[in-house]
Amino acid sequence: MDEGVERNTRAIEDSVVTDFTDRMTYSGYLELSTLLSAQHPLSSPEHHDELLFIVQHQTTELWLKLILHELGSACAHLRADELPQALKGIARVKHIQKQITDQWSVLATLTPAEYAQFRGVLGNASGFQSAQYRAVEFTLGNKHAGMLRVFESDPSNHTLVKAALEAPSLYDEFLRLLARRGFEVPASVLDRDVTKAWEFVPELVPMFAEIYADPDAHWGEYETCEELVDLEDNFQLWRFRHLKTVERIIGYKRGTGGSSGVSFLRRALDLTFFPELYAVRTEIGA
Repeated sequence: MDEGVERNTRAIEDSVVTDFTDRMTYSGYLELSTLLSAQHPLSSPEHHDELLFIVQHQTTELWLKLILHELGSACAHLRADELPQALKGIARVKHIQKQITDQWSVLATLTPAEYAQFRGVLGNASGFQSAQYRAVEFTLGNKHAGMLRVFESDPSNHTLVKAALEAPSLYDEFLRLLARRGFEVPASVLDRDVTKAWEFVPELVPMFAEIYADPDAHWGEYETCEELVDLEDNFQLWRFRHLKTVERIIGYKRGTGGSSGVSFLRRALDLTFFPELYAVRTEIGA
Protein backbone atom coordinates (compact mmCIF):
# COMPACT_ATOMS: atom_id res chain seq x y z
CA MET A 1 0.00 0.00 0.00
CA ASP A 2 1.29 3.49 -0.87
CA GLU A 3 2.73 5.58 1.94
CA GLY A 4 0.31 8.27 2.99
CA VAL A 5 -2.80 6.17 2.35
CA GLU A 6 -4.48 4.80 5.46
CA ARG A 7 -7.90 3.17 5.68
CA ASN A 8 -8.41 3.97 1.98
CA THR A 9 -7.94 7.69 2.61
CA ARG A 10 -5.19 9.73 1.00
CA ALA A 11 -3.52 12.33 3.18
CA ILE A 12 -3.65 15.92 1.92
CA GLU A 13 -0.08 17.15 1.44
CA ASP A 14 0.92 20.20 3.46
CA SER A 15 1.82 22.07 0.26
CA VAL A 16 -1.70 21.81 -1.17
CA VAL A 17 -3.38 25.24 -1.19
CA THR A 18 -6.67 25.24 0.71
CA ASP A 19 -7.17 28.91 1.53
CA PHE A 20 -8.60 30.77 -1.48
CA THR A 21 -9.62 33.97 0.28
CA ASP A 22 -7.56 36.10 -2.13
CA ARG A 23 -6.50 33.54 -4.76
CA MET A 24 -7.78 32.47 -8.15
CA THR A 25 -9.82 29.28 -7.93
CA TYR A 26 -10.54 26.55 -10.45
CA SER A 27 -14.20 27.51 -10.41
CA GLY A 28 -13.46 31.18 -10.77
CA TYR A 29 -11.05 30.74 -13.67
CA LEU A 30 -13.55 28.60 -15.59
CA GLU A 31 -16.55 30.70 -14.50
CA LEU A 32 -18.30 27.52 -13.46
CA SER A 33 -21.02 29.40 -11.62
CA THR A 34 -22.10 30.78 -15.01
CA LEU A 35 -21.44 27.63 -17.02
CA LEU A 36 -23.20 25.20 -14.69
CA SER A 37 -26.20 27.46 -14.16
CA ALA A 38 -26.89 27.73 -17.91
CA GLN A 39 -29.05 24.59 -18.08
CA HIS A 40 -32.73 25.46 -17.81
CA PRO A 41 -35.09 22.59 -18.62
CA LEU A 42 -38.50 23.87 -19.70
CA SER A 43 -40.58 20.74 -19.22
CA SER A 44 -43.07 20.85 -16.34
CA PRO A 45 -42.77 18.79 -14.33
CA GLU A 46 -39.12 18.69 -15.31
CA HIS A 47 -38.37 15.57 -17.33
CA HIS A 48 -35.29 13.67 -16.17
CA ASP A 49 -33.79 13.40 -19.68
CA GLU A 50 -34.11 17.03 -20.73
CA LEU A 51 -30.85 17.84 -18.93
CA LEU A 52 -29.06 15.27 -21.12
CA PHE A 53 -30.47 16.92 -24.23
CA ILE A 54 -29.36 20.38 -23.13
CA VAL A 55 -25.87 19.36 -21.97
CA GLN A 56 -25.26 17.40 -25.19
CA HIS A 57 -25.96 20.43 -27.36
CA GLN A 58 -24.22 22.96 -25.12
CA THR A 59 -21.10 20.79 -25.05
CA THR A 60 -21.13 20.55 -28.82
CA GLU A 61 -21.35 24.34 -29.06
CA LEU A 62 -18.27 24.68 -26.85
CA TRP A 63 -16.34 22.32 -29.11
CA LEU A 64 -17.58 24.20 -32.18
CA LYS A 65 -16.26 27.41 -30.64
CA LEU A 66 -12.83 25.80 -30.37
CA ILE A 67 -13.03 24.42 -33.92
CA LEU A 68 -13.72 27.92 -35.25
CA HIS A 69 -10.84 29.26 -33.18
CA GLU A 70 -8.44 26.68 -34.63
CA LEU A 71 -9.69 26.94 -38.23
CA GLY A 72 -9.38 30.73 -38.09
CA SER A 73 -5.80 30.37 -36.88
CA ALA A 74 -5.03 27.77 -39.57
CA CYS A 75 -6.33 30.13 -42.27
CA ALA A 76 -4.14 32.93 -40.93
CA HIS A 77 -1.08 30.65 -40.92
CA LEU A 78 -1.78 29.58 -44.52
CA ARG A 79 -2.00 33.24 -45.57
CA ALA A 80 1.40 33.77 -43.93
CA ASP A 81 2.90 30.71 -45.67
CA GLU A 82 3.29 29.00 -42.29
CA LEU A 83 2.20 25.52 -43.31
CA PRO A 84 3.50 23.52 -40.29
CA GLN A 85 1.65 25.82 -37.89
CA ALA A 86 -1.54 25.51 -39.94
CA LEU A 87 -1.25 21.72 -39.86
CA LYS A 88 -0.93 21.79 -36.07
CA GLY A 89 -4.30 23.54 -35.81
CA ILE A 90 -5.92 21.20 -38.30
CA ALA A 91 -4.66 18.21 -36.33
CA ARG A 92 -6.33 19.59 -33.21
CA VAL A 93 -9.59 20.07 -35.08
CA LYS A 94 -9.50 16.41 -36.07
CA HIS A 95 -9.35 15.38 -32.43
CA ILE A 96 -12.24 17.69 -31.58
CA GLN A 97 -14.25 16.18 -34.40
CA LYS A 98 -13.79 12.76 -32.82
CA GLN A 99 -15.13 14.10 -29.53
CA ILE A 100 -18.28 15.60 -30.99
CA THR A 101 -18.92 12.51 -33.13
CA ASP A 102 -18.56 10.15 -30.17
CA GLN A 103 -21.00 12.32 -28.21
CA TRP A 104 -23.87 11.10 -30.39
CA SER A 105 -23.67 7.75 -28.59
CA VAL A 106 -24.64 9.51 -25.36
CA LEU A 107 -27.68 11.20 -26.90
CA ALA A 108 -28.64 7.89 -28.51
CA THR A 109 -29.43 6.57 -25.02
CA LEU A 110 -32.50 8.84 -25.16
CA THR A 111 -35.41 6.66 -26.23
CA PRO A 112 -38.26 7.83 -28.50
CA ALA A 113 -40.73 7.56 -25.61
CA GLU A 114 -38.52 9.68 -23.34
CA TYR A 115 -37.87 12.40 -25.91
CA ALA A 116 -41.55 12.61 -26.87
CA GLN A 117 -42.35 13.68 -23.32
CA PHE A 118 -40.42 16.96 -23.58
CA ARG A 119 -39.84 17.56 -27.31
CA GLY A 120 -42.75 20.00 -27.41
CA VAL A 121 -40.98 22.54 -25.19
CA LEU A 122 -38.36 23.08 -27.91
CA GLY A 123 -40.87 24.90 -30.10
CA ASN A 124 -39.01 25.66 -33.32
CA ALA A 125 -35.55 25.47 -31.72
CA SER A 126 -33.30 23.24 -33.84
CA GLY A 127 -29.63 22.50 -34.38
CA PHE A 128 -30.20 23.82 -37.89
CA GLN A 129 -30.05 27.25 -36.26
CA SER A 130 -26.56 26.75 -34.80
CA ALA A 131 -24.57 29.77 -35.96
CA GLN A 132 -21.26 28.19 -35.00
CA TYR A 133 -21.99 25.00 -36.92
CA ARG A 134 -22.89 27.05 -39.97
CA ALA A 135 -19.73 29.14 -39.59
CA VAL A 136 -17.66 25.93 -39.50
CA GLU A 137 -19.34 24.68 -42.68
CA PHE A 138 -18.69 28.02 -44.37
CA THR A 139 -15.06 28.08 -43.23
CA LEU A 140 -14.62 24.67 -44.85
CA GLY A 141 -16.24 25.88 -48.07
CA ASN A 142 -19.88 24.72 -47.94
CA LYS A 143 -21.32 28.21 -48.22
CA HIS A 144 -24.97 29.18 -48.65
CA ALA A 145 -25.86 32.88 -48.49
CA GLY A 146 -29.52 32.00 -48.01
CA MET A 147 -28.67 30.69 -44.53
CA LEU A 148 -28.13 34.26 -43.34
CA ARG A 149 -31.92 34.66 -43.14
CA VAL A 150 -32.01 32.20 -40.26
CA PHE A 151 -29.90 34.57 -38.15
CA GLU A 152 -31.45 37.94 -38.99
CA SER A 153 -33.18 38.16 -35.59
CA ASP A 154 -29.86 37.68 -33.76
CA PRO A 155 -27.29 40.36 -34.73
CA SER A 156 -24.28 38.69 -33.12
CA ASN A 157 -24.93 35.33 -34.76
CA HIS A 158 -25.70 37.04 -38.07
CA THR A 159 -22.35 38.84 -37.87
CA LEU A 160 -20.51 35.59 -37.13
CA VAL A 161 -22.05 33.67 -40.04
CA LYS A 162 -21.76 36.60 -42.47
CA ALA A 163 -18.06 36.97 -41.68
CA ALA A 164 -17.53 33.27 -42.39
CA LEU A 165 -19.49 33.60 -45.62
CA GLU A 166 -17.40 36.51 -46.87
CA ALA A 167 -13.97 35.18 -45.84
CA PRO A 168 -11.87 32.83 -47.98
CA SER A 169 -12.35 29.24 -46.86
CA LEU A 170 -9.58 27.02 -45.54
CA TYR A 171 -9.40 25.41 -48.99
CA ASP A 172 -9.20 28.83 -50.69
CA GLU A 173 -6.25 29.71 -48.49
CA PHE A 174 -4.50 26.42 -49.22
CA LEU A 175 -4.94 26.84 -52.97
CA ARG A 176 -3.59 30.39 -52.78
CA LEU A 177 -0.56 29.08 -50.90
CA LEU A 178 -0.04 26.46 -53.61
CA ALA A 179 -0.17 29.16 -56.28
CA ARG A 180 2.45 31.19 -54.41
CA ARG A 181 4.64 28.08 -54.36
CA GLY A 182 4.50 27.76 -58.12
CA PHE A 183 1.76 25.18 -58.60
CA GLU A 184 -0.65 25.70 -61.50
CA VAL A 185 -3.81 26.99 -59.85
CA PRO A 186 -6.20 28.54 -62.39
CA ALA A 187 -6.74 32.29 -62.10
CA SER A 188 -10.49 31.65 -61.99
CA VAL A 189 -9.93 29.82 -58.71
CA LEU A 190 -7.75 32.52 -57.20
CA ASP A 191 -10.19 35.27 -58.21
CA ARG A 192 -13.42 33.42 -57.46
CA ASP A 193 -16.32 34.81 -55.45
CA VAL A 194 -15.57 33.31 -52.05
CA THR A 195 -19.16 33.79 -50.88
CA LYS A 196 -20.23 30.99 -53.21
CA ALA A 197 -20.14 27.30 -52.33
CA TRP A 198 -17.05 25.55 -53.64
CA GLU A 199 -17.74 23.56 -56.80
CA PHE A 200 -15.58 20.91 -58.43
CA VAL A 201 -12.77 22.33 -60.59
CA PRO A 202 -11.41 19.56 -62.85
CA GLU A 203 -8.34 21.65 -63.77
CA LEU A 204 -7.07 21.23 -60.21
CA VAL A 205 -6.90 17.44 -60.41
CA PRO A 206 -3.66 17.30 -62.49
CA MET A 207 -2.01 19.68 -60.04
CA PHE A 208 -2.89 17.46 -57.10
CA ALA A 209 -1.78 14.42 -59.13
CA GLU A 210 1.63 16.08 -59.43
CA ILE A 211 1.82 16.45 -55.64
CA TYR A 212 0.78 12.85 -55.03
CA ALA A 213 3.18 11.55 -57.69
CA ASP A 214 6.19 12.77 -55.70
CA PRO A 215 5.37 13.10 -51.99
CA ASP A 216 9.01 13.48 -50.96
CA ALA A 217 9.45 16.55 -53.16
CA HIS A 218 6.16 18.08 -52.01
CA TRP A 219 5.85 16.69 -48.50
CA GLY A 220 4.18 19.69 -46.85
CA GLU A 221 1.61 20.05 -49.60
CA TYR A 222 1.06 16.28 -49.70
CA GLU A 223 0.52 16.12 -45.95
CA THR A 224 -1.92 19.02 -46.09
CA CYS A 225 -3.98 17.28 -48.79
CA GLU A 226 -4.29 14.22 -46.57
CA GLU A 227 -5.16 16.30 -43.50
CA LEU A 228 -7.96 18.00 -45.45
CA VAL A 229 -9.30 14.61 -46.54
CA ASP A 230 -9.28 13.59 -42.87
CA LEU A 231 -11.28 16.73 -42.01
CA GLU A 232 -13.90 15.92 -44.62
CA ASP A 233 -14.10 12.25 -43.65
CA ASN A 234 -14.59 13.24 -40.02
CA PHE A 235 -17.22 15.82 -40.90
CA GLN A 236 -19.16 13.33 -42.99
CA LEU A 237 -19.00 10.81 -40.18
CA TRP A 238 -20.42 13.45 -37.81
CA ARG A 239 -23.25 14.14 -40.29
CA PHE A 240 -23.97 10.42 -40.58
CA ARG A 241 -24.05 9.89 -36.80
CA HIS A 242 -26.36 12.90 -36.52
CA LEU A 243 -28.66 11.41 -39.13
CA LYS A 244 -28.75 7.97 -37.49
CA THR A 245 -29.29 9.40 -34.01
CA VAL A 246 -32.22 11.48 -35.21
CA GLU A 247 -33.65 8.47 -37.08
CA ARG A 248 -33.29 6.35 -33.93
CA ILE A 249 -35.02 8.86 -31.65
CA ILE A 250 -37.78 10.46 -33.78
CA GLY A 251 -37.97 8.25 -36.84
CA TYR A 252 -39.25 10.18 -39.84
CA LYS A 253 -41.04 13.02 -38.04
CA ARG A 254 -40.45 16.56 -39.24
CA GLY A 255 -37.67 18.47 -37.49
CA THR A 256 -38.56 21.04 -34.84
CA GLY A 257 -37.09 23.72 -37.12
CA GLY A 258 -39.46 22.78 -39.94
CA SER A 259 -37.22 20.56 -42.06
CA SER A 260 -38.29 17.16 -43.33
CA GLY A 261 -35.99 15.63 -40.73
CA VAL A 262 -34.05 12.51 -41.66
CA SER A 263 -34.40 12.96 -45.43
CA PHE A 264 -33.09 16.54 -45.14
CA LEU A 265 -30.10 15.36 -43.11
CA ARG A 266 -29.41 12.57 -45.59
CA ARG A 267 -29.03 15.08 -48.41
CA ALA A 268 -26.23 16.75 -46.45
CA LEU A 269 -24.14 13.63 -47.05
CA ASP A 270 -23.97 14.64 -50.73
CA LEU A 271 -22.28 17.94 -49.84
CA THR A 272 -18.50 18.06 -50.19
CA PHE A 273 -15.64 20.33 -49.15
CA PHE A 274 -12.61 19.20 -51.16
CA PRO A 275 -13.89 17.21 -54.18
CA GLU A 276 -10.63 17.42 -56.14
CA LEU A 277 -8.79 15.64 -53.32
CA TYR A 278 -11.10 12.69 -53.80
CA ALA A 279 -11.13 12.87 -57.59
CA VAL A 280 -7.34 12.71 -57.75
CA ARG A 281 -7.44 9.24 -56.19
CA THR A 282 -8.88 7.86 -59.41
CA GLU A 283 -5.85 9.20 -61.29
CA ILE A 284 -3.16 7.90 -58.95
CA GLY A 285 -1.55 4.79 -60.38
CA ALA A 286 -3.92 4.72 -63.35
